[in-house]
Amino acid sequence: MDILGIFEALIQVIGTPNHMLLILIAVPVGMFFGAIPGLGGKLGVVLAIPFVFGMDPIAGAIFLISMHSVVHTGGAIPSILFGVPGTGPDAATIVDGLPMTRKGEAGRAIGAALGASGVGGVIGGLFLIAVMPLLRPVVLAFGPAEFFFLALFGIMFIALLSGDSLVKGLTVGLFGLMLAFINLDPQTGAQRYTFDFLFLWDGIDIITAVLGIFALPEMIALGTTGGSIAQVQEKATYGIKGVLKGVHDVFSHWGLTIRTSIIGAFIGMIPGLGGDAASWICYGHAVQSSKNPEQLGKGAVEGVIAPETANNSKEGGSLLPTLFFGVPGSSGMAILLGAFVMLGLQPGPSLALTGMETVWTLIWALMIANIIAVVMFFAIAPCFSYLSYVRGNLLIPFVFILTCLGSYLSHRAWENLIVLILLGVIGHLMKKHHWPRPPFVIGLILGPIMEDSFHKAMALWGPSFVLRPGAITLVALTIISFSIYFWRKVDTNNEIK
Repeated sequence: MDILGIFEALIQVIGTPNHMLLILIAVPVGMFFGAIPGLGGKLGVVLAIPFVFGMDPIAGAIFLISMHSVVHTGGAIPSILFGVPGTGPDAATIVDGLPMTRKGEAGRAIGAALGASGVGGVIGGLFLIAVMPLLRPVVLAFGPAEFFFLALFGIMFIALLSGDSLVKGLTVGLFGLMLAFINLDPQTGAQRYTFDFLFLWDGIDIITAVLGIFALPEMIALGTTGGSIAQVQEKATYGIKGVLKGVHDVFSHWGLTIRTSIIGAFIGMIPGLGGDAASWICYGHAVQSSKNPEQLGKGAVEGVIAPETANNSKEGGSLLPTLFFGVPGSSGMAILLGAFVMLGLQPGPSLALTGMETVWTLIWALMIANIIAVVMFFAIAPCFSYLSYVRGNLLIPFVFILTCLGSYLSHRAWENLIVLILLGVIGHLMKKHHWPRPPFVIGLILGPIMEDSFHKAMALWGPSFVLRPGAITLVALTIISFSIYFWRKVDTNNEIK
């Protein structure tokens, strides 16, 4: 590894005023696209391409990667304050972020999200540097069989997020899996439960599903009870003190922060999984490793830290296969890949031989952008925390419009609004009767990955795909995780008795 070249790339970024100016412009633009539901990083990159066309290739790539890397930092704000995810991977932040807001801890939750995003982005970049020599064997070791069992491992977290009733959690998770089959069969192209509606050919939109299950029920509950989102006025942690406390939480839970950052970066490195899987798997890990797992889902700061570190660190991981193999690690990276080619950068194996300076430059730009994002947002975060004390009758129309806009913009289909209302009713009933809602999203996200990987694995190896070393390792990991979960359950029940 060329240590001198790594630091020369850092000097090129911070020592070039043009590069730093581009990062300073890209960061607020990226956070804006993340904070508005339905926009997201993909649309942001697409709209930015005409502006970077004709730029110096390195400068244009720095702008795009800086903008894309901080999208989820902005997406955490509406997730925490209103239960409206800015992007799909930010949905996991709602589970504990919104309950923290209701407890008067909006500032703390926002601070934790900002700190976790910054640390996750930096660790994701450092992860890139550390695993560079091991990149090729690690990426090539993952095939359809490993994808299948990794998705199965993620599905296992349904049990962890089921609260007091495993049966209810599994029922909700299976409901999410059922809706995941509404699409075109990936093997035959036949319609499945689409009822000849064209907009269902690509399946149920994740953003619409999350908005319906989480955002609308919260607004219905707020309208019914009245008052503000924050239900606690005394000892509330808002303003600058709350934000600082949240940032401190990130470092006081340093073990969880580092682990979920590495897990997120590793999952991002594997093409085809995406940020949704990374954030939910890391959230499940937070539940599994917590000393008080029963507090997760009720406003525990660990439930904000885990998905937010994963959201930002996975961008570093997904940059690896994108640059070195020309295989995008996520849908956002697929658009970035096209933008890099348009700028004159040619991702692929040859980049490892002749273009490492460019690679190091982009890695440093990603890390610097995350640090700048935290500083920028830290200045205005206290103002956001006060929104949780605004009267509900003033917030509900704004959030409802934001929710409908996010649902429509995600796929530009007005039919999504119908799906939004239907899932909103179901989500309201779940909330009213105390059924866990996170398992629904896990089933909806990981179901298609499991199905597609299973068919590919069967076509390549037949039933013997379960005997591949990677598959056996993941099966063992799943069994161990289940055993730990049930052992804790039994141990907790014995203590109660």
